[in-house]
Amino acid sequence: MEWSASVYLILILLVTALGLCVDNREYVPGNIRGGRARGSCPCTRRQARNRIAVFGIYCLLTGVSACRIAVGNDYWVYRDNFNLIAQGRHVSSEPGFNWVVKGIQGLFGYDQYLPVFAFFSAVTVFFFVKALQDQGTDFALSLYLLMTGGYYFNSLNSVRYYLALAVALFSMKYVLRGEYGKFILLILAGAMFHKSVLLVLPVYLGARFLAGAPLKRRHYVCGGLGLATLVFGQSLYREIIFFFYPFYRDSVFDDGKLSYANILKCVCVLLLCALCYKRSLRQNRVNRFYFFLNLFGLVVYCCGSFIPEVSRVGFYMIISQVFLLPELLAEMPAGRWRRFCRGGVILAFGGYFLLLMREMYAVDVRLLPYLNWIFN
Repeated sequence: MEWSASVYLILILLVTALGLCVDNREYVPGNIRGGRARGSCPCTRRQARNRIAVFGIYCLLTGVSACRIAVGNDYWVYRDNFNLIAQGRHVSSEPGFNWVVKGIQGLFGYDQYLPVFAFFSAVTVFFFVKALQDQGTDFALSLYLLMTGGYYFNSLNSVRYYLALAVALFSMKYVLRGEYGKFILLILAGAMFHKSVLLVLPVYLGARFLAGAPLKRRHYVCGGLGLATLVFGQSLYREIIFFFYPFYRDSVFDDGKLSYANILKCVCVLLLCALCYKRSLRQNRVNRFYFFLNLFGLVVYCCGSFIPEVSRVGFYMIISQVFLLPELLAEMPAGRWRRFCRGGVILAFGGYFLLLMREMYAVDVRLLPYLNWIFN
């Protein structure tokens, strides 16, 4: 690895250190429960410190993302598409994305692609950080998992998809609140930038239903039937996928490979859930919601290799690990076992990120070397 890789490592250290200054444990239950606060509530010292730290994190993440140039294997492809959109020519991206690009190009001028990338960076980071602020009881650990899990750094590539993923993460609180109208409207807005996010409508609602219902035989039967369709109905699913994404058929993304790293992550998380079931899952519908999302993710990764870009499909589900793991660890009895599990999670995700960094130099990834328009 060359020197620019240190930019990513230093960024993780800086934002995690700032995240340690955020103490929002008392506010997260209210954010998830929802409802309108009555009366005026003065800003406490803790809230002020939280806001300053979160703003600093937002600025650092947005700065690194917005100032990049030639980072990502599709960076110049996006630049060409920006120009085609400005010319009024056809591109395969969704209408919301096209409208925003055309508006920014009209404001800054033709072939001014840096403001376009900066805008989408700012919006994507906003949804990521706001989701953690509203739902992460251990903000620093959730942020660390988001960073080392690769979600933020991969957002430097595949701009539209990771904006949709950030919106999906942010939308989870509306599902948990039971504010389904807001959830559906937000996802429909996200689909104007990447229509794959529509998948979370049945998935998140299904996970919410299972989280709040005592499981009976019929639930297991329905689950078994759904699993059977993934095994025996692959041709039907592929035709549905290729109806929306015809360019994926027989492409480099249609390789039928299993994502062993993500399967291992899901298995380890579910094993931890089994160990913490009585204390953290049996009566906790929020944690059960995250648990079922990870269970769905494991099923997709194990049985959905026929899906092009299956990792991205699964990300909509397993990104909930950034909330679930800190919750499980926090509710363990204080002592050596909790310290061991917490250290194991931190080391496992840190090791995963180091392996991820080695792949960032690949031609089909190109997230390293990191270049920006200020110094390069």
